Amino acid sequence: MPNLKLDQQVPDFTLPAANGEAVSLSRFKGKRIVIYFYPKDMTPGCTKESCEFRNYNSEYKSLNTEIIGISPDDLTSHNQFISEYKLPFLLLSDVDHKICELFGVWKLKERVGQQFYGVERSTFLINEQGVLIKEWRAVQVDGHVAEVLAAIKQL
Repeated sequence: MPNLKLDQQVPDFTLPAANGEAVSLSRFKGKRIVIYFYPKDMTPGCTKESCEFRNYNSEYKSLNTEIIGISPDDLTSHNQFISEYKLPFLLLSDVDHKICELFGVWKLKERVGQQFYGVERSTFLINEQGVLIKEWRAVQVDGHVAEVLAAIKQL
């Protein structure tokens, strides 16, 4: 699948959610959607980012915006993550990383001299008509959630 570009319609996709549903993007038509891609449940940076989205969730909802987290973790891992940190939004499982590839966040990474593929922490804002209107790539966690919220308030 090709990478998405700004001002492009995001193709509908369906992924399994931790709540047991198969969730399609089209379900959120008429709402803004923040999709944040993160590398791994229960890791320090991903936990901090997810908890910040949790802490601001009601503000996002008041702006007609749904938050969705996506990682390659399986549903068991997502359920533990949600339970442990009381996350009030959907976490979708992209174990075959097709949606990660669609958004261009499945990248070759390197840690301690070892190369591997994984998720580059990134966030995307989709408008009420399903068009990608803003993206944040290679995200640094500190201040990110508030920055995304500020961008939505400016719309």
